Amino acid sequence: MPEPTRAIIHLDLDAFYAGVEILENPALAGKPVLIGGHPEGRGVVAAASYAARAFGVRSAMPMARALVLCPHAVILPARFAVYSDYSRRVMDILRAVTPLFEQMSIDEAYLDVTEQISAWEAAVDLARQLQRQVRDDVGLSASLGVASNKLVAKIASDHDKPGGLTVVPPGQEASFLAPLPVRVLWGVGPVMASKLAELGANTVGELARLPEEDLRHRFGKHGGGLARQALGIDRRPVCTERRVKSISQERTFRRDIADPEAMHDQLHKMSERVAGRLVKNNLVAATIGIKLRYSDFTTLTRQMSLAVPTANERVIAQAACTLLDRTWQERRPVRLLGVSAQRLSEPDGQLRLL
Repeated sequence: MPEPTRAIIHLDLDAFYAGVEILENPALAGKPVLIGGHPEGRGVVAAASYAARAFGVRSAMPMARALVLCPHAVILPARFAVYSDYSRRVMDILRAVTPLFEQMSIDEAYLDVTEQISAWEAAVDLARQLQRQVRDDVGLSASLGVASNKLVAKIASDHDKPGGLTVVPPGQEASFLAPLPVRVLWGVGPVMASKLAELGANTVGELARLPEEDLRHRFGKHGGGLARQALGIDRRPVCTERRVKSISQERTFRRDIADPEAMHDQLHKMSERVAGRLVKNNLVAATIGIKLRYSDFTTLTRQMSLAVPTANERVIAQAACTLLDRTWQERRPVRLLGVSAQRLSEPDGQLRLL
């Protein structure tokens, strides 16, 4: 017998950080809320409520620019521990539905519910039930997409925000995608979108009409993937385990620093956080890296391999400081520093304690 058509649900929490803050303080409801750094420094917007987005504010925008667009915004510092707790409560609801659950970030996840339903249409009722449960039990708004694969389900969940539920029945994937801009597809950023526009493909439907052979000739393996995506084809499974490839911590300073002792102090603090995340995930790192950005935005990265993989903060900090001393041009002001742990693996015996 042929395999049943997959039923994939993608859930995305709406303006998650801002949503949590409004939930904790209902007096903020309807107000433009910005989560992020201080505007007098170099703070950026980590998240914005929909009321703030109406003024043109977007995440990653400098906070000072956001206040020009929305001068009456309420600015709040990020409280990641609080957001993580709310995320866990939502993800626990989703995990209870199916073992085929894949959390993509703090506020979004995929579910493959093919085995939990007797008919594909029942996935829509299940998605509606999950949306209601997240709202009633946790208090947060979520947008969901239901489709036969991950690509289309993800795009569908973005289609009607906030609080929407968009369904793309099997066989309608290509027609659903056709009018949308090519930027909705995975791997299509501004540069690729510009190249596709030169070929007359501004929408997914226009891309679907280009011969796959031509796309392969121009873009190699990625061209074949684009051709399949344009037709709404995506065979990737929902992965129950996602391997962490690297752990990093970085900081942009409110004022440039050129004091080596202050920079070492910052690297030690970041190394402590990186080590804590390694231990939490039961991982050790074989390579330590730093990121350094000067005041003129020149950015450098350097790496060092360790003799023994570790999750020890002192070892990580020592490697990071050594890399800085080898890289930094004395007295040149630094805008940003970062520490990363790479080539991660599970510890062998007591290695993570070294």
